[in-house]
Amino acid sequence: MKKALLIITFLSVALMQAQDVAFMSYNIRLDVASDGENAWDKRKEFLTNQVKFYAPDVMGIQEGLPHQVSFIKESLPNYKFIGEGRNGGSIGEHSAIFFNTEKLTNVKQGTFWLSTTPHQPSKGWDAAYPRICTYGKFKVSNSKKVFYVLNTHLDHRGEEARKESVKLILAKIKAINKENLPVVLMGDFNSLPEDEAIKLLTNTMRDSYKEAKLTFGNEGTFNGFKADKIADRRIDYIFTDKKSGLRIEKYATLTDSKALKYPSDHFPVYVLLKMEE
Repeated sequence: MKKALLIITFLSVALMQAQDVAFMSYNIRLDVASDGENAWDKRKEFLTNQVKFYAPDVMGIQEGLPHQVSFIKESLPNYKFIGEGRNGGSIGEHSAIFFNTEKLTNVKQGTFWLSTTPHQPSKGWDAAYPRICTYGKFKVSNSKKVFYVLNTHLDHRGEEARKESVKLILAKIKAINKENLPVVLMGDFNSLPEDEAIKLLTNTMRDSYKEAKLTFGNEGTFNGFKADKIADRRIDYIFTDKKSGLRIEKYATLTDSKALKYPSDHFPVYVLLKMEE
């Protein structure tokens, strides 16, 4: 009898742990030779080893050029990714979503452009570049839990573009999420918490930095590769919907460095969510 109870307890705990899903948003900094000592080839292994160490179940990257996306995929054999480049197909920077295939299955995916013509490569409003949002619907293995993830990178110059992009993303969430499933939205929003784009989001979604049970690390997420200065600008976020069955357990800004060098000019943001059945 005791043995049976132990088995039941073990299975119950394992099932409960399967509902803990870890997310990471990471602007990996595109590969440009002008970065010198911080160029991609000099930091790429540090970056992928960092990801391996924290082992997120879902990771949304920004600024990933095709060869960078390929390197990350090759370095993380247990992961697959979804998404396309902002110039269409595999061309240009990706806002790809990587996911751990040992825990998650992708059942739906898509990419849309942050513009008035979201179904084709295009630049919107006063944006300096074409911008995209990639989304995926995922199922947790050995569970009934299903959720959506959206990953984006808003324009760095166009204030109107950032506001209109947020409105478009929120409208897209309503359009694709007919089942009213949990939603996680992440990315580099190029906006401070007091900016209009973020205020629009926090009207309908939760900022995990502010609502996590446990918060660790810097508030600022942009470091500019400057290890000698305090990073005080929070422009990278992970938002969740306001469903009661989605609990924000932990939030961290990961400031790992090696010999006073960072793996990117942004710190990755890490969030642990508990998704209840």
